[in-house]
Amino acid sequence: MKYPSSVTVVEVGPRDGFQSIKPWIETADKIETCRRLLEAGIPLMECTSFISPKAIPQMKDAEEVVTALLAIPGAADRLLALVGNKKGADRAHAAGVKKVAMVISASAEHNKNNVNKTPDQSLEELSATIAAYPDLHIKLDLATAFGCPFQGEVSMEEITYVLDGAVVAGIRDICLCDTIGVGMPDQVGRIFRALQERYGGRGVQWSVHLHNTRGMAMANTIAAMEAGVDRFETAVAGLGGCPFAPGASGNMATEDLLYFLNETGISSGVDINQVIGTSDYITGKIGCCRDSKINATTVHKIFPKA
Repeated sequence: MKYPSSVTVVEVGPRDGFQSIKPWIETADKIETCRRLLEAGIPLMECTSFISPKAIPQMKDAEEVVTALLAIPGAADRLLALVGNKKGADRAHAAGVKKVAMVISASAEHNKNNVNKTPDQSLEELSATIAAYPDLHIKLDLATAFGCPFQGEVSMEEITYVLDGAVVAGIRDICLCDTIGVGMPDQVGRIFRALQERYGGRGVQWSVHLHNTRGMAMANTIAAMEAGVDRFETAVAGLGGCPFAPGASGNMATEDLLYFLNETGISSGVDINQVIGTSDYITGKIGCCRDSKINATTVHKIFPKA
C-alpha cells in the first residue's frame, strides 16, 4: 500500500458535528471546543456555518464564535466556515473569515433539499461569490459524491458536471463528501483516480469528507490515500450528520484517524491526546454519545505525539 508521508487533518466537528444536535450548545462551549482543537495542532478547522438560522438554529451564533476565535493569535488562517450561498459568504466575509467552503451537491435532488437551488443556480452563486470577494479563499464541498439519499447512485457525469463548472470558475480546492456514508473503497479509489486524470495539471487540491454510517469510513480513508489524497475531514468524537440527508450518521472520528496515522507512521502534527481530551470535554457538555473507537477501547493509554 502506498501512503503519503504526511496528511492534513481538517476538523469539522464544530460545524458538521454540532449542526445536527437539536439541544442548544452554549456558545462558550463551542468556542472552548474550537480553542482546544487549535491547541492540539489542528491545522484547519471548520468552526461554524453561515446558514440561515431558520434552517440550522444551532449555527445562529456564527458571528460570535468567529469573533472569539479570531482573537486567538495565529487562528485566522486556520479557520474555515461553511456557506450555502453568496448571502452566507457576505456574512462570513463581514465577520472576518478568510476561508469558506461552499457546498454544491452532485445530486440535483439533494441540492434542492439542501440549499433550494439547482446545481446550475449554485454554480452561478459560486461564480458571483468569487467575483465579489477575490480575497476570499473558497473551497468547494461536493456533496453526495458517492451516493444520494433521494436518488441513490450518483453518476460520474453528475460529479464532473459540477466540478467542470467549478474548475472553470477558478476553484482549485475541492472536497468530495460521502454525505450519507454509502461509499465503498473501490468506488472511492476509482472516482479519485478518474478525477485526477481528468483535472491533472489544473492544480486541484483534493480532500475527502467521510461519514461512518456503515462503518466504512476507515476503509474508504485508506482507499483515498492509495489514490493520492492527503487531506481528510473528520469530526472530534465522530459527531455529525447532514440534517437534509435522511440516514446520515456521524463523521469519521478525528481521534480514530489520528490513531491510524500514528500507528502507520504518517505525520499529522496533531496531538491525539489533546483531541481525546477535547472529545471528553464536548461530549460531557452536550451529553451526546461519541462515535469513536479509540476513546472506547483505549481510555487510559497515552499515545506518542505525531
